[in-house]
Amino acid sequence: MTDQVPKAQVDTRKAHPARVYDWLLGGKDNYEVDRIVGKQLPLVVRRSARQNRDFMERAAKWAAGRGVDQFLDIGTGIPTAPNLHHVVQRIIPTARVVYADNDPIVLRHAEALLVSTREGKTAYVEADVRRPHVILEHARHSLDFSRPVAVSLIALLHFIGDEDDPYGIVRTLVDALAPGSFLAVSHGTFDFEPDGAKTIAAPYASGGITVHPRTKAEVERFFEGLDLLAPGVVPAPRWRKDKKRPSEARSVVYVGVAAVRAP
Repeated sequence: MTDQVPKAQVDTRKAHPARVYDWLLGGKDNYEVDRIVGKQLPLVVRRSARQNRDFMERAAKWAAGRGVDQFLDIGTGIPTAPNLHHVVQRIIPTARVVYADNDPIVLRHAEALLVSTREGKTAYVEADVRRPHVILEHARHSLDFSRPVAVSLIALLHFIGDEDDPYGIVRTLVDALAPGSFLAVSHGTFDFEPDGAKTIAAPYASGGITVHPRTKAEVERFFEGLDLLAPGVVPAPRWRKDKKRPSEARSVVYVGVAAVRAP
């Protein structure tokens, strides 16, 4: 079961975070203006983009493996297989997934996000994370918030400045969740890249994109009031990594997953 979305116009005159990320992952849904930014970024950023994607898969599998069958993915990005619904519906075919994004490039490709199993459902919400109440209002058409929901904010919050109250945004989302729900976050950092302002922030800025990297302590604040799961907030490759694969410890992305506790 799927929900339909309108077509969108894509501005190709300036770089876009979703398209730069697509290029970093080796995708083809990007333009020269995005590639100019991507090519200026150091190798660790390209590696971290893949590490970030792998974390999304591991976190989704972890939640579905514990019986969570409802997912809200905010800041979805351009579809890149496997998407979240592919991951969780392999485990729970009846799983329901709502994607939310305000990027026109993502909206244009949203049909790819809406190919659900016959038993499950996927839906797409065009909304800005800065208006979490709007996202929740639309998500309630597909998800039952009286039961556990896994919310993911993957590679999104480092594009939200303090003036837009990112911690308040996350708190609004968490306050809507039932006990047994989960919050998964990945967030850019310069903790391991002391020259990040020059090597990472500057290339993004040249394309008109502002990034707001945060320290480990600042990322941990997003999980206040929740039960942060082991191993806590760590570089992306270190979160419950696949022991069959070699670990690449160096990363510019912190990740973490936390559970909503009963009141």
